Amino acid sequence: MSIKEKYDLTGKVAIITGAGDGIGKASALKLAEAGAIVVCSDLNEEKAKITAEESKKFGVDALGVKCNVLQEEDLNNLVDITVKTFGKVNILVNNAGGGGAGRESIESLTLEYITRTYTLNLFSGLILTKLCAPHMKADGYGSIVNISSMSANMVSHNMIIYGSSKAAVNQATKYAAYDLGPEIRVNAIGPGAIKTHALGTVLTPEIEAKMLAKTPLKRLGDVEDISMAVLYFASPASAWTSGQVIYVNGGGTQELD
Repeated sequence: MSIKEKYDLTGKVAIITGAGDGIGKASALKLAEAGAIVVCSDLNEEKAKITAEESKKFGVDALGVKCNVLQEEDLNNLVDITVKTFGKVNILVNNAGGGGAGRESIESLTLEYITRTYTLNLFSGLILTKLCAPHMKADGYGSIVNISSMSANMVSHNMIIYGSSKAAVNQATKYAAYDLGPEIRVNAIGPGAIKTHALGTVLTPEIEAKMLAKTPLKRLGDVEDISMAVLYFASPASAWTSGQVIYVNGGGTQELD
């Protein structure tokens, strides 16, 4: 199989959550460029539809769907719409997530906050995995890509819930890979500091300098850096890779602070 064939996703159907901007949008566009039909979901319906329209420039079908991953009804609806429209699901990118990274003092924790963060980062992806798996098995091709974080195996002050929820994503990835093989591969990506709107809301020159000092490659990441890893895991190029977590973080290996 040629390099081009290994990364060819022509005819495959992909669901991407949190596809309105950032890593999710970049991943949707990258999969579309590789030939996949993309279903772009986001809490912001307008942004989801914009990503879908931009994906069509690659000559593929695309659909924008509003989805609040905190609502199980929305998750069911997302998969139902995908299957009714395109007949199958082959690729799932569990990208939607969040939390108050850097603002999670133990003294301030509430059960409501913990549950919400774990639902955003872990539980919603597990439900989508459950919903998509039968369709992937029926079609004979399945790849699930979970977006984790380097905070899953590094430590920083006031990130106890966000970090532990991402660590749970990594472990769930391994369990899902074990349970769903051989028809479905499940892998995760742990991004480092990526230049997104979310990072921009908290990034100061001082914080950026601190990040760069702990990053051997001496730059912040781009969404393109992550979308290329998503493409690898989604495509036949990673046909013998499952249950793995790749950290795309510029070489950072130490504590985040």
